[in-house]
Amino acid sequence: MSRFSLRTLTLMSGLWGAGTLLAQAQVQERVYPPAAPLPADSAAGGKRLNDKQIFANPSVLGMGPSKGLIVRYERMPRFRIDSKAQVVGLANYDDARATKNARLSIKGYIPAWNRPHLKVIVGLSYEREEFQFTPKPTEYELYNSIEDKGLKSTAAQIAIIRPVDDVHWYLARIKGELSGDYTYTEGSMGVNDYFRFSAEAIYGWKRSPNFSWGVGFQYGYTFGRLSLYPALIYNRTFNSHWGIEALAPARITMRYNSSDKSIFYAGYTVDGYNYIIKLRDELERRNPDGSLVSGKTPLRTLELRETEVKFRGRWEHEILSFLWGAAEVGYRYNYAFDAFDRTNADREKIIDSKFAGAPYASLELFITPPRKLLEKAGVRR
Repeated sequence: MSRFSLRTLTLMSGLWGAGTLLAQAQVQERVYPPAAPLPADSAAGGKRLNDKQIFANPSVLGMGPSKGLIVRYERMPRFRIDSKAQVVGLANYDDARATKNARLSIKGYIPAWNRPHLKVIVGLSYEREEFQFTPKPTEYELYNSIEDKGLKSTAAQIAIIRPVDDVHWYLARIKGELSGDYTYTEGSMGVNDYFRFSAEAIYGWKRSPNFSWGVGFQYGYTFGRLSLYPALIYNRTFNSHWGIEALAPARITMRYNSSDKSIFYAGYTVDGYNYIIKLRDELERRNPDGSLVSGKTPLRTLELRETEVKFRGRWEHEILSFLWGAAEVGYRYNYAFDAFDRTNADREKIIDSKFAGAPYASLELFITPPRKLLEKAGVRR
């Protein structure tokens, strides 16, 4: 996949974040007709079955269970790295190897308000990515700064799902996070240096218990830099086994429900990360004759933009009534791992990196509402 083709892809549509997907998962499909009367609602036009109000939502029958607490670990084997300087005075880092690239993710989601006509979900998350290189990049600015140093993201978000009637629904999410190599005792850089904000909104239609879709936008750092992207959600269950869950074109996943306790997935996803890196040694921009570039402040920090495409297979299985496990394997294509000047106003690209494609694997545990509790509430997974 060329860089040009991926840029074209991003102009067509954007990627909804993980928080949006999990916000959808919190809204389980009600048995039709509902097992118990629903409270009165101010939204007009909702269909009534046996005097019970029906409200639309983004989820469809057959989707996986709601996720309350998620712990995930992902690891990649060694792969080749080539980094090319984009400005005069910097060196290249050719034919090196990353001996470690691992990610740990911990996320939690709480339904702060759960009514048929309004759902509010609060989420907290912590993610950490680590690298190790060989040979040791003791004289290379970027990799010397992130060697054995965690790149972290600590985030809080609110997702709101507002059904209008039995067909139409709204979904919105706002998220704030600290992203980079920060430490809580860091004195030279403040919270504002690492802070990131993103927002998403979508309007959708629930055509049946098995089909829901919607269109909207995402504003954030999904593809590296802060941008506005369109988004399309398409959730459909074709029969008792097969379905599709898509946030086209950035994520498309086929689903196979082998049983109520086991689900298989296959597809691809685009993931983006944006980190602020504090350099261990000041980076000076110099002319070919060795003199400092006029009008350029020496760099103490860099903005690292990482974008990757993953082709993946995933298996989720119920371990206990409230605990599920997941295993995922796939192949990662790295589109960008580039460093930009965030000190000077031009935001010039400083280093252009290429990572070789590599397989990856991950393990995950997540807590769900117990099956008996959902059955008593008249909710079907």
